[in-house]
Formats: sequence, C-alpha cells, structure tokens
Amino acid sequence: MANGFTATHNRRRRSARFKRELPLHLYLLPGIILVITFSYIPMAGLVIAFQNFRVFEGWFAADWVGLSNFKYIMSFPNIYQVIFNTVYISVLKIIFSLVVPIIVALLLNEMLMIRFKRTIQTIMYLPFFLSWIILGGIITDFFSTSGVVNSILTGIGLQPVNFLTSNQNFRSLLVLTDTWKVFGFNTIVYMAALTAIDPTLYEASSIDGANRFQQTIYVTIPGMTPIIIMLATLSLGNVLNAGFEQVFVLYNALVMETGDIIDTFVFRLAFEQAKFSVSTAVGLFRSVVSLFLISISYLLAYKFAGYRIF
Repeated sequence: MANGFTATHNRRRRSARFKRELPLHLYLLPGIILVITFSYIPMAGLVIAFQNFRVFEGWFAADWVGLSNFKYIMSFPNIYQVIFNTVYISVLKIIFSLVVPIIVALLLNEMLMIRFKRTIQTIMYLPFFLSWIILGGIITDFFSTSGVVNSILTGIGLQPVNFLTSNQNFRSLLVLTDTWKVFGFNTIVYMAALTAIDPTLYEASSIDGANRFQQTIYVTIPGMTPIIIMLATLSLGNVLNAGFEQVFVLYNALVMETGDIIDTFVFRLAFEQAKFSVSTAVGLFRSVVSLFLISISYLLAYKFAGYRIF
C-alpha cells in the first residue's frame, strides 16, 4: 500500500513538473526547428562530395566518383598554403582573443571610478555588435594607403605602410582587427570570473603584506585559472575557422598568398568556378577535422576544468 502511494505521488510530481516546465520547452521549439532546418537537413547535400555533381542534373543523375574529389583537392598547388594560412591565422586569433581580454579584465578590476569603468566597458563592447561589412569599410578607410593611419605616418615623417596590399602585413592586420572586435565582449566572461573570487582571500593576503600586484599574481589569476583553461581548450575547435566574413571583406588578389583560407577557397570553387563537388569535399574535410578537434577540446575541458556540456 505504501508502494502504491509512493508511485502515485511520484506520478503527480512528474505531472506537475511537466506542466510547470512545458512553457520552457515551448520556448525551445523555434530554436530546435531552425537548427533542424538549417543545420541538419542541409547535411544531405554532403553526398555531393562523392559525386560528379552538375546543377542541371541533380543528385540522382550525378555519377559516383568515390574519393576522387578529395584526391583532386590534394592536387591543387596552393592547397597546403591555404591550410597553413587558415591554421596560422586562427591560432594567432585564439591566442590574442584569450590573452588580451584577460589583461583588460585585470586592468578594469583595478579601476575605482565606477562610472568611468562602465563607460570604458561600453565603448569596448560596441565593435562586437557591428558586422564585418561595416567594419570592413571602417578598416579600409583607416588602413588604406591614403587612410587615416598612413596620413598620420606621413605627417610625422615616416613612410606609408601597405596594410591591405602587403603579404607581410595582411595577416597581422587580420589578427589585430579581429582582436579589436571581440576582446571587449570576451572580457565579460573574465569579469564575471573575478566576481566569483572570495574577497576574504584579498583581505588575508593584505594582512600578510601583499601589495596589489602580488594579490593579482597569487589571488586573482589563480582564481581565474579554471575559466581560462576552459575557454582555451574549447577554442581548439576553431583551429580551422579563421573567419570567413572578415577575410572575404578585406582580402584581395595582392594578398592571396597569405590571406587565402579554406573558407574563401571553398567559396571561389563553388561560386566562381562552379565546382560544387570539390568545394563540398573541402568543406566536409574541414568539418570532420573540426569535429575531431572539438571532441578533443571538450575532453580536455572536462579533464582540466571540470566543464561538461550535459
């Protein structure tokens, strides 16, 4: 009899919980529909990577070629340079997107003027909410041969620098502008981590004679270490993501050697040369490698920072 009462009670609890959480599940429904429509259904098109696909013939009439498209990719004379550019640019972006927000968060944490601090934070956040189309025009105006930066350089007697047309400078410009765009928003995460540090640790270190710099080294940074490790490991999944929008907006034929990445390479194959099968094969290769890296990164995040998805 007691068991029957317990079972009835559990059913009522589950029913009440379901009714209470039903609106939350309904809120998720539009997002689930969008993910299925734009992320899962289009995956059927991956079959093109193994076909000699032609637009007017369709999937069913296309000839199967197996791994020929992947072998054809490796025959491109510049494919290894494209992969190197992608990895090189993305790794530098990952490093700077981790280091710069940490430094800025530490500096903001030392500010005592609350209004000035909030003003600085607002100014830093603004670039993150602008698209690369808008920022591309701003960056071009600033860094072109007749732009603001070169006008200042020539005004103080220095030679102008070809930021947008020089293979030597283009990668640095990509990393610099990407860091400028995202560091303000990334700082939010580290500022939140700072608020979780126990204030009594600062009081204890002050009693022991530690100055502000020593408190930063021995209290603040160790308190931020778990979130730093987590974000660093999770960012490994972006090693093959060098930022298509930014590169597509800023690159040109003069910097193709150092600025061409996998995403722009795929775009040109698909929409300029109509090689849809080859471009799909390149995209599939990139996705498989990214999936492997993301899996490794989540494993490392769980091992070193205790981070779990579920």
